[in-house]
Amino acid sequence: MKIAVICAKHFTNEINEQGLAIDPETGKPIPATVKVQRQATTLFTGRTAKEICIQLFESTKPCPVRRLDHAAYLGREFMRAELALVTGQDYVQD
Repeated sequence: MKIAVICAKHFTNEINEQGLAIDPETGKPIPATVKVQRQATTLFTGRTAKEICIQLFESTKPCPVRRLDHAAYLGREFMRAELALVTGQDYVQD
């Protein structure tokens, strides 16, 4: 029996004065239109959006999400992933 889960990888970055995401290892901007190979710092998994959110926002200290708009975005994406699990469809975050 195949058990499907939602997987969320966390990657570190910094935001520079121009508002660009910077790779902390290289100090260079992370391009938005080109796929870049980076190493995730943490992998969160769960069967529901709520499970992932509890791990991410309540169980991880310090919380890796610092902006409310990003937290809201992640909640929406986790719900989309959960709906895909329930309906048997594939889901990959854009």
